[in-house]
Amino acid sequence: MLPEQLSSIFRVKQKSYKMVLIQCLINQYEQTHSLSFPLSAIAERFLAYFQENSRQGIKVDSPPSGMATHWSEFTLSQTLTLLKTPLDALSAILEVDYDQRVVSFRPDIANKLDDDVIQELKEYALNELENYNEKLGKPTISLHSALSEIMNSYITARNQTFAGHPLGTLFRQTIPDQLRSLSFVDPNYKIQGSVGMGNWANIPWIAVMDKRITDTTQHGEYIVYLFSEDMESVYLTLAQGVTVPKDELGKKEGYHYLEQKANELRELLPLEGMQKDDGINLTSRSGLGRDYQVSTVAYIRYDRDALPDDDQLLADLENVVTNYKMYVDHVLKNKGEEEEMPPKEEKESPSLSSLNVPEQIEQIQSYISNQGFHYPHGLIENLYLSLKTKPFVILAGVSGTGKTKLVKLFAEALGATGDKRQFTLIPIRPDWSDPSDLLGYKDLSGAFRPGRLAEVLVEASQPANQHKPYFICLDEMNLARVEYYFSDVLSVIETQEWKRDRIVTSKLINRESLLPEDQSVYGDLSIPDNVYLIGTVNMDETTHPFSKKVLDRANTIEFNYIDLQQYPSLALQEEETLLPVHNSFLRSEYLQLVDVYADYTDLVHTTTEKLVKINHILEEIHSHVGFRIRDSICFYMVYNQRYELLTPDEAFDLQLQQKILPRVQGSSLSVKRVLLKLLEGALGRKLSSFSDLMEDASNIDQEWNDDQEEKKAKHPLSARKIAFMLRRLEEDGFTSYWLS
Repeated sequence: MLPEQLSSIFRVKQKSYKMVLIQCLINQYEQTHSLSFPLSAIAERFLAYFQENSRQGIKVDSPPSGMATHWSEFTLSQTLTLLKTPLDALSAILEVDYDQRVVSFRPDIANKLDDDVIQELKEYALNELENYNEKLGKPTISLHSALSEIMNSYITARNQTFAGHPLGTLFRQTIPDQLRSLSFVDPNYKIQGSVGMGNWANIPWIAVMDKRITDTTQHGEYIVYLFSEDMESVYLTLAQGVTVPKDELGKKEGYHYLEQKANELRELLPLEGMQKDDGINLTSRSGLGRDYQVSTVAYIRYDRDALPDDDQLLADLENVVTNYKMYVDHVLKNKGEEEEMPPKEEKESPSLSSLNVPEQIEQIQSYISNQGFHYPHGLIENLYLSLKTKPFVILAGVSGTGKTKLVKLFAEALGATGDKRQFTLIPIRPDWSDPSDLLGYKDLSGAFRPGRLAEVLVEASQPANQHKPYFICLDEMNLARVEYYFSDVLSVIETQEWKRDRIVTSKLINRESLLPEDQSVYGDLSIPDNVYLIGTVNMDETTHPFSKKVLDRANTIEFNYIDLQQYPSLALQEEETLLPVHNSFLRSEYLQLVDVYADYTDLVHTTTEKLVKINHILEEIHSHVGFRIRDSICFYMVYNQRYELLTPDEAFDLQLQQKILPRVQGSSLSVKRVLLKLLEGALGRKLSSFSDLMEDASNIDQEWNDDQEEKKAKHPLSARKIAFMLRRLEEDGFTSYWLS
């Protein structure tokens, strides 16, 4: 029976090195009967094992990347260096005197090593080594079968329920576990598969990442299997993350950076057997296709009808892994050299979240839920997409539905807390009649007295703060007439334009109007691209309505339908570690339709065609939309498709409710006819009783008492709101989106 210290030494194994080392020590002992071993003799035995087995064609671990391609090229000096790894791993039973170049069993272990124990240790090491080598290079399931199953079933799966689907398990668990079992894949790699978050991804993927250089597909370099949208092919690629370079540098400069980096890697690495061009074609209808083209360093394409066998697939993967290891070694070596240089005197940047957008949204939802608050399905995704589209959002609803709390919790989940001065609540007063209450004013002496908004804009504009998002909650913003105190801000928001890597606006406060002592702080103050304005609105008779100028510039999110039977969880919640996000998570990327048209042509056309039909309806009451709203809705739909947060119908439903319906109000038959036509569009079918409803629509919202009827609607949220507006028109003789 082996002593406890010896019986578990192979429980954790990344390579075969520990088993081979123990075999070498015991073989040396059988010759010399000494428990003290010359390192050179052990190194010779160690190297001989790998060279002889390789010569005979027996599968063994490959040499460490960067040291040699084959064991026949490996030197004794390299072997002595390599042995430090298993010797360190076995330090509980072995000790090394590098001055005397001797390795020996620790005294407490040596006292237990009689011939029987040594023989048992030899058999233990041999059995473990044989089991390890038997599995070497063999996946637990067929990689060929897994890839084939995905390409043959994914398109059908898109029409099936997302939650709990077997393909999700295959991507997230089965294949990553399979890849981790491969001998040439470092067990410390992060291996992640994705079929989407809540909805099916157009281009699913499986990525292999060395956590020393990246642990997210948003930036850095990694290996990834990319499946074409039509599932006719899959690409094994050495790729780069696109999201962070595009967000930080802008689309054009981000693409240029990625293309340059790809060329550098092509010159640095052998990449034998891989294509080194931008010929990757994922048949994507979105901008993802172009993203993958510019970010791919090299690739191997497999067609569904000509998928190679497992041996070839594994050989290709090992080849890509070998190239990847060479690159990682290169990066770490350069990093080490940089660390040896004298440190620069600069402030250390705080750690920032590396989650991708769907993961970050999920964390926001988790944080809010753990605080004991519950909001309707899709609300967080909608709020994110609305802010990403334009940094001004209105939250509307009856009093007490948690509008202000939502803004605060959303900001906190992104690291933007009040303590950090990144969340500011500004209560609106009924007597506000001009911008001075918000921005500030000059007193009788001519000195500038800043308003709360101006103070936040100054803080957010500081160079050290430009990567941080700042949230301003304008609480009960329609207690006063919004156009009176907010018109300057609304106008300036519309002047956004790119200037190098920042979005800039016209000036809110001109330098020339201020005294010299105020000019350095408040002169030429504008709205920086890291400020997000969210207004809360109570929809009742005590507040003022909004003009179309305001509605055109905001997404109006309503959540009046509250489930009071949502209770706080009594389960103990783990305290979450929330890393702050970079402002690029929220900042708009598109300011003009031309920015998205080339990459999302089909989506822009489809969305615009829907809006053209809606405009024909709205023209009857002179409420049709212009280019500003068209562009805004297109941007919202593009972001949604890019990050795969909602289905296309869900996203358009929200835009119909938030950008179109708030424009409809009045008491005429024309308004009624328009609402009924919009209802037909929201339902996705003609109303058989259209003429009857023109006479009396007072009971039209009754069908929303039946959940099944609501599920039949193409755009159920908009249909329900329109039905409510029609009932108010019948009962009160007037209707508006804003009536509760």
